[in-house]
Amino acid sequence: MNELDVLRVFCGPDGRHGNALGVVRDGRAYPDEASRQALAAELGFSETVFVDDPERGVVDIYTPGLRLPFAGHPLVGTAWLLDLEVVNPPAGEVWARNDGEFTWITARAEWAPPRRLQRYASAAEVDALPAPPPGEGWLYAWAWEDEAAGRVRARAFPRRDDGLTEDEATGAAALLLTAELGRALNITQGRGSQILTAPGPEATIEVGGRVRFAPHPPQGFTR
Repeated sequence: MNELDVLRVFCGPDGRHGNALGVVRDGRAYPDEASRQALAAELGFSETVFVDDPERGVVDIYTPGLRLPFAGHPLVGTAWLLDLEVVNPPAGEVWARNDGEFTWITARAEWAPPRRLQRYASAAEVDALPAPPPGEGWLYAWAWEDEAAGRVRARAFPRRDDGLTEDEATGAAALLLTAELGRALNITQGRGSQILTAPGPEATIEVGGRVRFAPHPPQGFTR
């Protein structure tokens, strides 16, 4: 049996929803890129993290079809799970903190993979979008719920051939939207996930959310 922690990252205020994340605490069990990519595809989560050095927070991140230099919800989830102050994905050093309810990471927008950020006229229009909408390329659909309060309704569609139709909660896209708008945001994404963001000094941005354990690991794995 392989050890795997399954988390829900960016849960809503009631602790529900959030984006599924697999964390392999001992990356040595999957020693090369091919074996890691195969496991990520088998699990089918939007991302799976392999921890290569738990002391220094060195991690490797995979979608079902891609290796990523940076991703938001995997880093938030891993920082929470391992109680880290620093996480080191390939993109660079990411500082983390926990305020009791939310776990935060500090990152730079240029680390995030490109996304098309498309504004819609209302939250109802975002809710009504088919999954996925017609077109190609990664789409982050968003609308103001309350512009004065910084409240955003969003949905995310990878539109790539890896079986993931809609991404429940996307920290990297929230990072890019915060950089574009230049203000703190309270984002409700997917079925009810919550992502908080805040611009910081020297072009950094904090991204935060709640993390919970998923009820059960997939068959063939133990926690």
